[in-house]
Amino acid sequence: MQPSSHYMQCAGREIHYLDWGAGHPRTVIAWHGLARTGRDMDELAAYLSAPERGYRVICPDTVGRGLSAWSPDPRNEYCLAFYERLAVALVDGLGLERFHWVGTSMGGAIGMVAAAGRLRGRIERLVLNDIGPQVAEVALDRIRSYAGNPAAFATVSELEQYFRTVYRPYGFLTDAQWRRLTETSTRRLPDGRVTPHYDPAMVQQFIHHPQDHARWPDYDSLTLPVLCLRGVDSDLLSAETAAAMAQRGPRAQVVTIAGCGHAPALNVEDQLALVADFLG
Repeated sequence: MQPSSHYMQCAGREIHYLDWGAGHPRTVIAWHGLARTGRDMDELAAYLSAPERGYRVICPDTVGRGLSAWSPDPRNEYCLAFYERLAVALVDGLGLERFHWVGTSMGGAIGMVAAAGRLRGRIERLVLNDIGPQVAEVALDRIRSYAGNPAAFATVSELEQYFRTVYRPYGFLTDAQWRRLTETSTRRLPDGRVTPHYDPAMVQQFIHHPQDHARWPDYDSLTLPVLCLRGVDSDLLSAETAAAMAQRGPRAQVVTIAGCGHAPALNVEDQLALVADFLG
């Protein structure tokens, strides 16, 4: 099943999203990671929207990423509070009252904040893909080191090799999946070079909102079922934090994914089946 592409005004910004399985009665919001786009969720969306599973899957590009608008106010809008506003506007604009949420990294943090806040009671089940209420400082240092000054290359082929290096922790991707990841997250600069498809100013989140990912009070307040997937080699979600998530708040079901770091790509059968079985 092929998705349809749409644009919506959310909190004053044009947001792009793909709609998979329109017409199916149950809905999943699938939200991507920090410097990525909604196309990272293609395999998951195709899997969940298949007739035998019957989910409608909405895959947005966050403001400043992919085909969504860049923020004219990066200091105040590249942060979880504004991303939550976008999420509320999106689901309200779609007329969704209740739905599931699957989020990778930043996308999971948005879901956690929204489930504890303005979407409390509307998110039925929450999947946190390699993210929790506490983020390892070493990972934040790594993100700050590359996200604010994205690499640029003369050719798309060189950019693909760069992606294969920096996203090696995603685990196994086929050559075709690496090519699609590259082609769906590339923009051309005025000098003709190519670079990742996001606004470098989004890194201001870590300058002006340094405690944005310190979210234990939000997590502890949750009462909905939570599945946490952790890449065994993740430098962002520590084993200690994941273990605490299983004992606190909603007592998440924690599953460690072999062969991955930050974050599992949700593109192979065992990972997809874990998510589908949890959503049930």
